[in-house]
Amino acid sequence: MTVIDIPGSKSVTARALFLAAAADGTTTLLRPLRSDDTEGFAEGLKSLGYAVEQEADRWRVQGRPAGPAADDADVYCRDGATTARFLPTLVAAAASGTYRFDASAQMRRRPLAPLTRALTALGVDLRHGGAEGHHPLTVRAAGIEGGDLTLDAGESSQYLTALLMLGPLTAKGLRIEVTELVSAPYVEITLAMMRDFGVEVVREGNTFTVPPGGYRATAYAVEPDASTASYFFAAAALTGREVTVPGLGIGALQGDLRFVDVLRDMGAEVSVGADATTVRSTGRLRGITVNMRDISDTMPTLAAIAPYADGPVRIEDVANTRVKECDRLEACAENLRAMGVTVHTGPDWVEIHPGTPKPTEIASHGDHRIVMSFAVAGLRTPGLTYDDPGCVRKTFPRFHEVFADFAHGLEGR
Repeated sequence: MTVIDIPGSKSVTARALFLAAAADGTTTLLRPLRSDDTEGFAEGLKSLGYAVEQEADRWRVQGRPAGPAADDADVYCRDGATTARFLPTLVAAAASGTYRFDASAQMRRRPLAPLTRALTALGVDLRHGGAEGHHPLTVRAAGIEGGDLTLDAGESSQYLTALLMLGPLTAKGLRIEVTELVSAPYVEITLAMMRDFGVEVVREGNTFTVPPGGYRATAYAVEPDASTASYFFAAAALTGREVTVPGLGIGALQGDLRFVDVLRDMGAEVSVGADATTVRSTGRLRGITVNMRDISDTMPTLAAIAPYADGPVRIEDVANTRVKECDRLEACAENLRAMGVTVHTGPDWVEIHPGTPKPTEIASHGDHRIVMSFAVAGLRTPGLTYDDPGCVRKTFPRFHEVFADFAHGLEGR
């Protein structure tokens, strides 16, 4: 059995940084993820005047319930969607200040419109410097009264998360009616973390009522990243091995741990314990049809191992993967076809047929999840290379080193 120590969750770290910055007191984050995305978020907070102390395995954030110390700031969000969506929302509640946000070319392409429309509906003076609904943008803060909102979160649950976390910073709170929602487990992460910082959101169906009153600081342990764990779980199922990831168990916040249920349906043995999850290969992978709407960040992981199954693998309801760091659905199809695999696609689905993949250069499109997913395929198809292997720094800077150690262990069996 191989035990893999997975770095902290990007999603949890980003939310924790927002909540810590808004809380009354000093919050200590234990085992936060150190990656380009989370470092960019912390750098953004510092640009706004928040005190952030970063040590190897703990970060301390001095909260400012009234808003940023700086009343005028420029923030560069890099490639980070959470940074680019959460920080403009955080500063919007400040009593005053002018804050300019920009991001990488990749992030400038990614949509913000449902969120920026919602903030504008709340009275926020928010102006785009280029295309509507995209970075760059400027927020002129003057406080937020609160009230009722209707939100379409069918493109990204991050829009809803940003507004939920904003709610306690408004004068009267927020009542948000959601018409469409994707990646719902990520919203459950948000609600659980808000509770840990002292705020209870009332949910009735797709209506969320957020009280005013602010947050309280706490010590918060960041659990391992379940999306990152998916590569090692998939590798075990693909190569006849057994992998255990500590820190992800029955009480895990992240819905992406449900990827192991997909592997179970394909034939792997799965054990989810109190504080660890184990996947063990049974020597075969069955074809499967699966709806991955709620765990779409793991869609590329499944796509990369699909050709090695004994029947077609059809992944459905993943239209939102087309507006991630790249069009992930098309990127997976493109790379699998370059490997000689038969693939069919539609607006929100991909069907991958069994085959004997051949080595090729993987077109990453600058997307960390494409590289890490096809690294798993490389365990069965030696010779795969990547046009941009370094893009993994977004969430797992040491991925290639850790995965090489894993592969070396496989060769030594």
